Parts: sequence; structure tokens; C-alpha cells
Amino acid sequence: MKIVHTIKEVKDCINSWKKEGFSVGLVPTMGYLHQGHASLIKKAVNENDRVVVSVFVNPIQFGPNEDLEKYPRDMDNDSKLVESCGGALIFNPAPEEMYFKDFSSYAEVTGLTEGLCGAKRPGHFRGVCTVVTKLFNIVQPDRAYFGEKDAQQLAVIKRMVRDLNMNIEIVPCPIIREEDGLAKSSRNTYLNAEERAAALILNKSLTKAKAALNDGEKNVAAIISLIADTLKSEALAKIDYIEIVDSSSLEKVDNVKSSILVAIAVYIGKTRLIDNFTFNI
Repeated sequence: MKIVHTIKEVKDCINSWKKEGFSVGLVPTMGYLHQGHASLIKKAVNENDRVVVSVFVNPIQFGPNEDLEKYPRDMDNDSKLVESCGGALIFNPAPEEMYFKDFSSYAEVTGLTEGLCGAKRPGHFRGVCTVVTKLFNIVQPDRAYFGEKDAQQLAVIKRMVRDLNMNIEIVPCPIIREEDGLAKSSRNTYLNAEERAAALILNKSLTKAKAALNDGEKNVAAIISLIADTLKSEALAKIDYIEIVDSSSLEKVDNVKSSILVAIAVYIGKTRLIDNFTFNI
């Protein structure tokens, strides 16, 4: 496995692979990798001849009051994990490698980005779409792998690839959880012991919602109320949003008639966590 820091190095490597007829998978990450990322890398390794993992904390998807500077970083651990999973190349650029000083070109998806996290984090998805487009152009992958935990991001990337006729297969990968149900996230490291225990309320609330849906509840307001009541039972939890939307358009629904996405964002102390599930009738 190699670690490279420049676009030229990545392109040179990709060109040599393509000449040999190798298929290429890409796993875009912001680093501080965990077993959720490992599941993406392993799937990519199973489906491609060579796999590139990008490790880049993308500054343009962070708002002015968000955690860019304190976002966790650990390249030593990241490189060991990628190598153990069979990745061939880590692309770990500096911000100045990815963005010129006078950088002024952006990729943006409208509509799908207006609700959920997009409503709370203005400009976030423009930053995501821009960096992903750049990574697609640099790596030229056959397939790219994204986790379903970031459900809105996955929907946005799929729409961008469709709308702009990008010749890339987007591969969704299931949420990976701790044994107690907490969705794995790089931000879990921010939680102290008390907050870590409190964070279980996210999965608990979604589990109750899923049970209600399986029992035939179709009224969205009732399901949201059930989730809210469960979250409010935890003193350290502060609700950012609870949304139930069409899983394709991400538009709000009043009653469950087709496939839906049930998504929540909750602050545990100062740490914002997200979780979700998709329900199909």
C-alpha cells in the first residue's frame, strides 16, 4: 500500500493501473477511520482490482462555527486500517493541494439539500459535492462507496452522478454499529463516558419507531412524536431534527405509503450525532 499527497501521484498511479486493465474503487473519507469505514473498504476490495481511500478533512464543507480544527485526525491508525483491509492507495492531500488560493468553482445539488442536515448546515452539501466531484475527476473510479449513515449525502451524490452523467457506480453500504447499537462515527470520540451512555438514546428511539411501523402505524406525526418523546427522556439529548421523508426525493410525507427515510440529528452534550433507517412497505 502507498500513501501519496499530490494529485499528480494519484493520476500517475491510476494511469498505470488502467493500462493493466484494472478496475478501480474509491472510498472517500475524512479520516479517523473506524470499522464503518473498514466495511466500505472491504466491500470495495471485493468488487475492484485496486482501491483508493481518500483521507481529507474537507474545509469547504464545514461552517464557520463547526469543528474543522478539532476534527479528529490519526493517519497512523488510518494507514494501518486501510492496509489491513486490502486498500492499495491512500490519497492524503493538504487543503492547498485540493484548492487554489483563487478557487471559485463549485458543484451543487438543489432540492435534495434543502431539508434534513442541509437546512441546519448551509453550504455543507455544496462543499461535499465539490470535493467528491474533484475526487471523481482525480481518481476516475469505476465505483465509489458511501455509507448509509449519511443518508442525505448518499442521496445527493447519487443524484449528482445521475444528473451530470458521471460514469461511476455509487455503491451504498449499510450502517455499522457498536455492539450496544450506537452507529459508528468519527465524532463518537468527542463523547465522555456519561455522554457515550446517553448517546444510545438515538438508536433506542429509532428502534421504537421501526417497531411502530412494523405494527402498522402509518401516521408520520405519530411516529415523530414517539421518537421525540423517547429522545426527551434522556437529559443530555437535545433534538436538532426529526424528519420522515420519501427515501428517493427526500420530500416530507404525512403518511407512510412507500419507501421512507426516518432520520434524526441529536446533540449529546456538544456533539452532534446522526442516525437513520429506511422503511419499505
